[in-house]
Amino acid sequence: MALELHLHPLSSYCWKVLIALYEQGTPFEPVVVNLGDPAEREALLKLSPFGKIPALRDRTRGAEVFETSIIIEYLDRHYPGAVRLIPGEADQALEARLWDRVFDHHVMNAFQPIVSDRLRPADQRDPLSVQMARANLRHAYGVIEQRLAGRTWAAGEAFSLADCAAAPALFYAAIAEPLDGFPVTAAYRARLLERPSVARAISEAKPYFAMFPATDEERARLPA
Repeated sequence: MALELHLHPLSSYCWKVLIALYEQGTPFEPVVVNLGDPAEREALLKLSPFGKIPALRDRTRGAEVFETSIIIEYLDRHYPGAVRLIPGEADQALEARLWDRVFDHHVMNAFQPIVSDRLRPADQRDPLSVQMARANLRHAYGVIEQRLAGRTWAAGEAFSLADCAAAPALFYAAIAEPLDGFPVTAAYRARLLERPSVARAISEAKPYFAMFPATDEERARLPA
């Protein structure tokens, strides 16, 4: 098969690219990476120099691509499928790219300190960083709440790159910091989770949910 996607099914950023592939109907071979295995990590570094997943190998074109937004742009350009995830009109394309960045940086990356803190030894935890992360998330929710008013999807009425980023970001962030008080954003998250491409990525991740460092209350919010 021409395309290999090196990934882990639990990773939010891997979901982002999986959702794009499922939306487009593009055939690919998933290669699950165990970052805890030194040999597999060394092999990944040859494909993705920062050791991050996902990473794409295109055997037909001899290309290796990392960073999720660029992978999706690459797929949209060289393997266009049933839908285009980057709008053809220039201003609409900028809008999709903008909100892709918002969901990656201001939701997904803002959520990461909450999880990272739980993985530290108890005497090295930083409650202040967690408190700040929660405040940053709620600020982002407020921005998104205003942005989505009257819209079906993040960049307009067509599902796009921005929604590929939004789905995993809001899925995980709202488990730790619920969307109470943000009804428009909560409804948008519900639409995302009903999307077949998103539902498929979640279904494939379910066997790994036990690895997610959640509280008992949060675990109850994960799909059964």
